[in-house]
Amino acid sequence: MLWYLAKLVVLLPLLGLLAWGCLILARKMQERAGLNAGSRSLRIVETLMLSPTQRLAVIAFHDREILVAATRHGLTRLAEAPARPDFDAIVAAGTAEP
Repeated sequence: MLWYLAKLVVLLPLLGLLAWGCLILARKMQERAGLNAGSRSLRIVETLMLSPTQRLAVIAFHDREILVAATRHGLTRLAEAPARPDFDAIVAAGTAEP
């Protein structure tokens, strides 16, 4: 019984450190591969939950905004429009003029 407890005390923290190390390594590999949010061309602008199984989402993709309905059975494109300018771009354009 004492041998079992000794192995448990040694191996359980070792297993925890191994799992933590795997998470850190996965995060570094994602950053190195360029999978961070700055390099994506797809961005969710806004979402609205209509019911527990229905949701509306506005998705920005290549200078377009697409309104999508997401249900349990799949996605449906409802509308598409040119992307609105960002708030920062509007403020910068307004302050650039004398």
